[in-house]
Amino acid sequence: MATIKQFEDIECWQLARKLFSDIYQITTLGEFKKDFSLKDQVRRSAGSVMDNIAEGFGRDGTKEFIQFLSYAKGSASEVQSQLYRALDCNYINTETFNDIYNRTNNIIGKLTNLIKYLTSSNIKGNKYPK
Repeated sequence: MATIKQFEDIECWQLARKLFSDIYQITTLGEFKKDFSLKDQVRRSAGSVMDNIAEGFGRDGTKEFIQFLSYAKGSASEVQSQLYRALDCNYINTETFNDIYNRTNNIIGKLTNLIKYLTSSNIKGNKYPK
């Protein structure tokens, strides 16, 4: 695994940023933009995925980073649940649902793999170098 110097180098964060951008765009369309509660919630959840990755990285400790990666996974799952709500309300079509759901699933898988890697490594982070 390549050395990561900043959170922007983390593939999961890059994918989560794209996810947020796409969620933001679909929530500006049609009836979705008028459902202020769901629109706000799905935007916050999608933003939380990338924000938790960044915050965990910034904590400088591997245990804390793993904890925040777990929060990011939870937020990604929340996005998936909200996608069902958007689909059921006919705010998005099946194609859009499948695309974003599958990309979110990909992020969850990559977060899981990163957590596994960090858990099994000797990396302690800058906060606890030994």
